[in-house]
Amino acid sequence: MGDPTRMSEQRSSREVAALVEGSGGSVLQLSMRRVHDLVAFCAPYEFEDVVASVTGADRIEITDYRTIEWARRAYKLGRKAFGSRALARRLVPRLPVPRLTREYDLFFPVFNHPFELFALAAVPDWRARCRKAACLISEIWIQELPEYLIELLADFDHLFISLQHPAEEVARVVGKPCTYLPLAADVLRFSPQPSPAARVIDVCNLGRRSAQTHAALLALASERRIFYFYDTVKPSGPRGKQLTFHVGSPAEHRAFLASVLRRSRYYLAYRSRVNEPEQTEGREEISGRFYEGAAAGAVLLGLPPRSPEFQRQFDWPDAVVPLPFDAPGVGEVLAALDRDPERLDRIHRTNAQQAALRHDWLHRLEVVLQAVGLPATEAMRARRQRLGELARLALDRGQARASAATSSASASAEVRPGDSMP
Repeated sequence: MGDPTRMSEQRSSREVAALVEGSGGSVLQLSMRRVHDLVAFCAPYEFEDVVASVTGADRIEITDYRTIEWARRAYKLGRKAFGSRALARRLVPRLPVPRLTREYDLFFPVFNHPFELFALAAVPDWRARCRKAACLISEIWIQELPEYLIELLADFDHLFISLQHPAEEVARVVGKPCTYLPLAADVLRFSPQPSPAARVIDVCNLGRRSAQTHAALLALASERRIFYFYDTVKPSGPRGKQLTFHVGSPAEHRAFLASVLRRSRYYLAYRSRVNEPEQTEGREEISGRFYEGAAAGAVLLGLPPRSPEFQRQFDWPDAVVPLPFDAPGVGEVLAALDRDPERLDRIHRTNAQQAALRHDWLHRLEVVLQAVGLPATEAMRARRQRLGELARLALDRGQARASAATSSASASAEVRPGDSMP
């Protein structure tokens, strides 16, 4: 399979999208990476990159979202006025799009949110060119469900969403199977194995955060008691509850994040939109932090969703060490944990091991292919083998440390204070 960085591009200057060729694989992707560059979208783009790396996929990349947005508005107006998808489509101007020149086994677009779905118009012949079709929407909340867009997915064989609660309603609207597909991480990128770096960052706290917890950690840092790594971007969104920004390269940002987390002892992780209960309306979902932090072998501090699904996915001891969102006493929690280095070492190793076995993007792609009845590629099998090797390395290092500790204890017992050395 080819390296996606070596892809060639075909595009007319008038087209709303570009066709980026892979290495001749049988998957066609559709990506919003060139037009939507918020930091939160880097994880879905990472999934796209992993898919391309193990399938040799071609990718349609949207380049002119403004024109697509005008078309979406025209469609929305017609859909509401006439109550007919067919009549609404007649109001939409013909978009200049790249031409597909071959057939594919699978069409697999990834969307950050449902309001991007009209970008499907940039690939008007996808159903005729693709034997199977699956779609992933990374974030969708049931109270914001735009039915006039969701119904555009009716021609797909299977739908996937990365939040659990709306799956049943999406399936009802579309009339097709809809499955919860958890988030994940590129474990090959995030794993501390095979050469673990020193964890010189004491606490990493990125994205949404509590002002109280942040102030307590800042105080510890100002006293030079910890190395505290945090965002300095200006808060945004309603009542300043979001810490988001634009990135120049999603892949570079994920590589940077992985490098930071591999060197972090503690990583604060909370359920999705933990500080926006008015948005979640009591629906607790798993945020990407849990997958990234575990993959890097960091100790996760925070509040996970209170759900059977989280317990199923993160069912090992100390997967998350409880820490309230507002935790002015976080310093005492850190001090207590630091007094038990054996526990910390076990958490570092187990998190990294379990992520390699269960929470790589490969594991999510396997679910997609199984749902539409397509086989794994040779590159997928090779990646699974590499993940298994990383998991074994984490376990082996733990056993080696335990053996060394036992030997040291035995030696200490043999030579007591006052005894003469041979």
